[in-house]
Amino acid sequence: MRIFPWLPIVALLALPSAAHAAEPDAGRAWLAGDHHVHSEWSVDWDRSTSPPTPIRGGDSPYTRTRNAQQALANGLRWMVHTDHGGPGHSAVTRDHAWPALQEARRQVPSLIQFNGMEFDVPAAEHASLIIAPGPDERDQLVALERDFSRNEPLPPATRDDGAQMLAALAYMRTLPSPPLMFINHPSRTATGVGQWGEVEPAELRAWHDAAPQVLAGMEGAPGHQAAPQHRGLYRNAAAPTFGGFDQMTALVGGVWDALLAEGRRFWITATSDSHVNVRDGGRDFDPGEYSKTYVWARHDATDVMDGLRYGRMFAVTGDLIDALELRVHTVGRAPRSAGMGGTLSVPAGTPVRVELRVRQPTHSNAAGQRPALHHVDLIVGQPGVRDAPRMQVKRFTPEDWKTDGPWRSVSWQMQVPADGMFVRARGSNTPDATPPADIPDEDPWQDLWFYANPVFVEVPR
Repeated sequence: MRIFPWLPIVALLALPSAAHAAEPDAGRAWLAGDHHVHSEWSVDWDRSTSPPTPIRGGDSPYTRTRNAQQALANGLRWMVHTDHGGPGHSAVTRDHAWPALQEARRQVPSLIQFNGMEFDVPAAEHASLIIAPGPDERDQLVALERDFSRNEPLPPATRDDGAQMLAALAYMRTLPSPPLMFINHPSRTATGVGQWGEVEPAELRAWHDAAPQVLAGMEGAPGHQAAPQHRGLYRNAAAPTFGGFDQMTALVGGVWDALLAEGRRFWITATSDSHVNVRDGGRDFDPGEYSKTYVWARHDATDVMDGLRYGRMFAVTGDLIDALELRVHTVGRAPRSAGMGGTLSVPAGTPVRVELRVRQPTHSNAAGQRPALHHVDLIVGQPGVRDAPRMQVKRFTPEDWKTDGPWRSVSWQMQVPADGMFVRARGSNTPDATPPADIPDEDPWQDLWFYANPVFVEVPR
């Protein structure tokens, strides 16, 4: 597996606090959240004036407080407010969106609420930018938007240049509390399967190389899942979502697997991209209504960010599952193991056992349904030729798994190959062996999937 010179730095950043050093998982639980939510401060613009005048509620009618209330009602424990930018929008962020966040925090104190934005990526499209909580969180976001966001300059100035994104990441990685970034709907502008648009795999690699502790991953499942004609608003029929997930994630051996096979710690999430709910004539679900990203963390903003940064999370739609344990164990004396986002270092040929446990909810989802898990897949990848990792998939159905109340568990034993491997998992309520291409007018509640982030197994050199 590829070894990066920055991994020791990441390891230092990941060290638990003294209070949790002895038991780093003490107090942690699966906390559901959403990092892509719009409010009335995703403004429209009156471009007849100079500079353009922001129009409140242009892209969403909802207050930040309303979004937080809906998130809490849908079982979320954390959420990121991510409004669109635009010409001079950093002033809107400072003067309006920030006070609205403070009010939402006062009105919904039990929900962890992060300051953030949908960052206009120079020479690309969009990303969720998540600011670490602290005394500088307002000013940090304002400065990042003002100095780096693609759409911030007043016309005719432009920042639509790839070097600007690399400069932004280089700056972010130097901050005392670095923010997080996840690329949003990466294949929405693709023209076909494997035919990329505004986000290309080479760009993902360059951005990740520039600041791996900041650019942590991408939306595996984009929002807009209630859009009837184009699920996820992936409007090109030749480049749709697959089971509601972006092709970069959904296709085994695809872009995500190629990045993982290089040793990149690159994670996926699921979000709502909520603008206008389908009940109000829109094409979106509310935060947590359909898509959730579960993070293994304490109910603490810093630990939630730590879980997002280091891959202790899984993505799910329709409340198919609400807890997941994926671990790789050595077999024999003095067993060792690693879980999601972690790394197990063992010699080649070591026998290991992959164990997956998932829990089905005991309550109905927002559609009033309790979907049954049809199958789960354990997916193993190894380095191969660039963009073509070697993949294995082992499928398990109810005849294969052990049932313990709401829990389903499976295992797979193998030997570690000479060049190491990674292990991830997915599952569905459908009989589809692979996620099918999504078509107009399908019912998203009948096509549910979960995806686990990987465990890495590395062979010492």
